Amino acid sequence: MPTQPTQTLTASSADLARAADLLAQGDSVAFPTETVYGLGGDARSGPAVARVYEAKGRPAFNPLIAHVPDIETAQRLVMWSHMADRLAMAFWPGPLTLVLPLREGHGIAPLVTAGLDTLAVRVPAHPTARALLRAFGGPLAAPSANPSGRISPTTAAHVLAGLGGRIAAVIDDGACDVGLESTIVGLADDTPRLLRPGGLPAEPIEAALGQELVRHHVSDALNAPGQLLSHYAPKATLRLNAEVARTDEVLLAFGGVSGDLNLSRNGDLTEAAANLFGHLHELDLTGRPIAVAPIPDHGLGAAINDRLRRAAAPRDS
Repeated sequence: MPTQPTQTLTASSADLARAADLLAQGDSVAFPTETVYGLGGDARSGPAVARVYEAKGRPAFNPLIAHVPDIETAQRLVMWSHMADRLAMAFWPGPLTLVLPLREGHGIAPLVTAGLDTLAVRVPAHPTARALLRAFGGPLAAPSANPSGRISPTTAAHVLAGLGGRIAAVIDDGACDVGLESTIVGLADDTPRLLRPGGLPAEPIEAALGQELVRHHVSDALNAPGQLLSHYAPKATLRLNAEVARTDEVLLAFGGVSGDLNLSRNGDLTEAAANLFGHLHELDLTGRPIAVAPIPDHGLGAAINDRLRRAAAPRDS
């Protein structure tokens, strides 16, 4: 695709107004959320959403999340339910995405949903993301701001390394706190489904609903972002559950395991989630295969392991 200079903006009111103007023109702007940096485009404009897909090289069958400033805006786009209300009141703004049937007259471009009759929607908690949404005055379709399938970005530098020259601007407001994409819960019918584990563990969601979530299986049809088998991948190969590195590898450690970088020496899964993509970016710069120490598969560990399994999956390139 043609290259363009990518502006680096701040979180000042003037720069957010500039970013909103770029979005209104149909351009793509990367911005921080509490999870990862997102690549925003006007969710009501087919050409704007197409530019997001083009910049990322994202498959058009992979739907996007619509980011909105508040619950009321979400309710104008999707068919609300008592389960949606319960989860939104408990966890919005925050790292939770809800997938619900589209409401008549929603105005969302078909590319956002990849032809599905449901929409993934969330209210981000990051103050800069919310300020941008208010300044823009509409929903933003925003996948992670990285080349499709590669490591998600948790800093503006990561965005520029992957998409510099391909997008109009990035708003630099430091590192993301959560460091994992949002948890996605499907509420298209009476059975709540965990479509993608993420920055909010499943356990508090199940507690809020008073019932267990049905888990998505890799053989199920794609019905939410982040479900591709090969995703979040570094350029180098990834080997999981490694206690020690092989001669040619670098080791991403956890807890008491020694390695080149450690996700959390204290075994803190929240710290590990926040460090995951940043550490993978740093180790990928070595050009060597990456080995990863075992991560407990509970709480946020389930989401970390989901990302690692997808990053380690066989891929075409």
